[in-house]
Amino acid sequence: MARGFDIVNASGSTEKAPQLLYFEDFKPGARMRYGAYAVTEAEILAFAREFDPQPFHVNIATPGGLIASGWHTCAMMMRMTCDGFMLNSSSVGAPGVDECEWLKPVRPGMVLSIDLDIVGARVSRSRPDIGLTQVVFNIVDQTGDLLMRQRNWTMFSRRDPSAPFPNDETPAPARRTLPPEPPAFDDPPINATRFSTVYEDVVVGARVALGSHEFRREDMLRFARAYDPQPFHLDNAAAAQSHFGKLAASGWHTAAAYMKCFIETRDLMRAEARARGVEGAAGRPSPGFNDLRWIRPVFVGDVISFETTITGKRPSSKPGYGKLFTRARGHDAAGGLVFESHGAALARMRG
Repeated sequence: MARGFDIVNASGSTEKAPQLLYFEDFKPGARMRYGAYAVTEAEILAFAREFDPQPFHVNIATPGGLIASGWHTCAMMMRMTCDGFMLNSSSVGAPGVDECEWLKPVRPGMVLSIDLDIVGARVSRSRPDIGLTQVVFNIVDQTGDLLMRQRNWTMFSRRDPSAPFPNDETPAPARRTLPPEPPAFDDPPINATRFSTVYEDVVVGARVALGSHEFRREDMLRFARAYDPQPFHLDNAAAAQSHFGKLAASGWHTAAAYMKCFIETRDLMRAEARARGVEGAAGRPSPGFNDLRWIRPVFVGDVISFETTITGKRPSSKPGYGKLFTRARGHDAAGGLVFESHGAALARMRG
């Protein structure tokens, strides 16, 4: 809305957006359109080299062409949303992401935009001054091809906290990309040896420590300036007045740091396996993730330790590959859970 576009309501009529958007302005059934983000090879390479250095993200000679990390696409979506309306709103952040589907590759030369569908709204039961809006981000390229879809709740201050509001209790739509979470199990042991083997040898329940990441102030500010320039990620005074209380890292920075630790550990374990003459599993781009939660804020100087657990596996529709299901977690120095996400990946089958 910072650029003055209209909101298309469920009836098909349009209305001008207010200068400052509150919870009440996000009406279920409406659609918002914004963004014109030019994707460059240099930016794809810079993000991937720092956070997701898989060959198809960092090698310009990759067959089929260079593609952006899915986490980079999420970060670009966040930047377009900040520029589009978030910085002109009463946003107080988001608790996480219900579902994200990476449907088609994002490549250099594309120009991304967003069709944002507002699908639900309710007032917080614990904080009636806050409303939660359920939205679906549809990221498209300049030809209209759908590249990514994300569904989550966002939080906004209410214009009038005393006004009654009929909460929307419509159940969330069923997931399409990832299956329901498999049965829970109790803290399986870490089993790094099995992490880098082919699909048939992957053990459901294997839990692998991925190392840690320190969130330094300069890195937090650099990421926020590029992708999530909300005041509580950039300015000490604004952060002190927010619900965070002090400068906090973007949630997408936390997710990207997890990916960095995952790739570093995976590559190290594959190298060790090759040294022993053991075949390593060749991966493919992930189809997406679900149930991502930013449970606690990450502050300057925090060191977050990450781990991943294999929660399930099954053959995939792609010949020669099986699908692995994982649960990612991040803990702070005191052992508190700050980040969790469930994802999927393709791993090569033997032979």
